[in-house]
Amino acid sequence: MRLSLPLAALAATLLSLPALAADPKPLRIGVLNDQSGIYADMAGPGSVIAAKMAVEDFGGSVLGRPVEIIAGDHQNKPDVGSAIVTRWIDEDGVDVIADIPTSSVLLAVQEIGRTKNRLVLASTGGSSDFTGKACAPTGIHWTYDTYALAAGTGASLAKDGPWFFITADYAFGTALERDTAKAVEQGGGKVVGRVKHPQGTADFSSFLLQGQGSGAKLIAFANAGSDTVNAIKQANEFGIPQSGIKLAGLYLHITDIHAIGLQTAQGLILTQGFYWDLNDETRAWSRRFYEKHKAMPTMGQAGTYSAILHYLKAVKAAGTTDTATVAAQMKATPVDDFFSHGGRIREDGRMVHDLYLLQVKTPAEQKYPWDYLKLIRTIPGDEAFRPLAEGGCPLVRQQAAK
Repeated sequence: MRLSLPLAALAATLLSLPALAADPKPLRIGVLNDQSGIYADMAGPGSVIAAKMAVEDFGGSVLGRPVEIIAGDHQNKPDVGSAIVTRWIDEDGVDVIADIPTSSVLLAVQEIGRTKNRLVLASTGGSSDFTGKACAPTGIHWTYDTYALAAGTGASLAKDGPWFFITADYAFGTALERDTAKAVEQGGGKVVGRVKHPQGTADFSSFLLQGQGSGAKLIAFANAGSDTVNAIKQANEFGIPQSGIKLAGLYLHITDIHAIGLQTAQGLILTQGFYWDLNDETRAWSRRFYEKHKAMPTMGQAGTYSAILHYLKAVKAAGTTDTATVAAQMKATPVDDFFSHGGRIREDGRMVHDLYLLQVKTPAEQKYPWDYLKLIRTIPGDEAFRPLAEGGCPLVRQQAAK
């Protein structure tokens, strides 16, 4: 059947038009963390909310591509986390992996990022080995690390011992105990004992009794999440602080203080990369976060927002999502947001910024909900984080050799 002249003319016109552009491929950012286990409060759904806030505040797209946040639950297992990230990259086109509590998972993901050329933005995983012996050109460490926690809490309480460590038996706990013990000894303190416990321990009685019988004057918890909460609560139930032995939570979050309660947590010293009530900027963002999550943000959740926002700014400035180019742009650009003004990313991937030494308030000092901490001092970034030359990062040695 022949087309009538008008239809034929229309068909010829349509054929002469350029093909319509396909929908732009989304830029996908994967937030990997513990969504329902012992670290869910400090990261979990809250980090996903923070990531989405960063995308919304940036404008929702970059280089003409919509930005999508997807989430995965690694269940604190390196094999599970590795499988998720590999699928994300190979099948789902994920460009960046963010958050990643549990250092054993983080170090496994670091190797995948190195092999598959994807950026890894760590905001809650803490091992200082991430920017030390395990550093990678694709890895950037944002919020804190075990060296910085030791430089804050460990150094400030060095002579309050002798110390006894109750340590989570995985990469983070091992690194935190190692770095803190070194800071204690350098500060003139002494370590008299240590014991390791499995991740997710419910009963700390035997570990606490070992600490109480060691001759220590300070029991330090080199663990995190509900492990720390349970250990501190049980130590108080056993009357350990009342007997004159101090407690130190080496890795505490605002959500941990909320769970423990001021009556039990009062007086504890902690080091933070962020606290919601520091100034007008931190309060404004944190109240927005609270409206979405019904809890004030942890330092890791705030760090997730900051890292993703800085990444998107770098993509826009570089005009590409190429991993090496964007990483270089991120390192060349100071961090400037409520989390840090003037933060900088070194060649080993460490984002250097101020940290804060804080103390838990007494119930009488609290003035409003989530008013839990008071600032003792601000720790300058160059003091808080390990000197570049001391980390053992191969990238630094390579740079020095050029």
